[in-house]
Amino acid sequence: MVAGITGNQAVEAAAVAWVMELEQDAGRTPVDRRFEKLFPGDIESPPRIIEVKASYASYRGWFLPLQPVQVERGLEDLNFYIYVVENISQGDPSKFTLKVLHGDRLRLMLARAVARTSYEVPWPVAEYDATPTSVAGTE
Repeated sequence: MVAGITGNQAVEAAAVAWVMELEQDAGRTPVDRRFEKLFPGDIESPPRIIEVKASYASYRGWFLPLQPVQVERGLEDLNFYIYVVENISQGDPSKFTLKVLHGDRLRLMLARAVARTSYEVPWPVAEYDATPTSVAGTE
């Protein structure tokens, strides 16, 4: 029995590792670029630039969250791909599923994109640890 995968970082890491293997099997040489701030995707696998979207279950009927630079790249660069890796939480890579978005299909989807504004609010460990854990006395 395969252990399940939980936590966003673990799900993303499993998806990226799996995609790296798929790219190698396809004869390309993938490089993990997730931690390079100026790179528009997660993996460089020449000639492809790949953004990996990892999901515990399925994106079916949902939306794909993309950064503005990824939308721009997807509209302009025929070598920009989005690999949607699903069904990760069950833990068995042989049961992961893949949807590959690029070219005209990706551009058509991006034409329907809706821009949103959101904020990332830092929550340092000390403040997190000091946050009340009960609804009593929090008036």
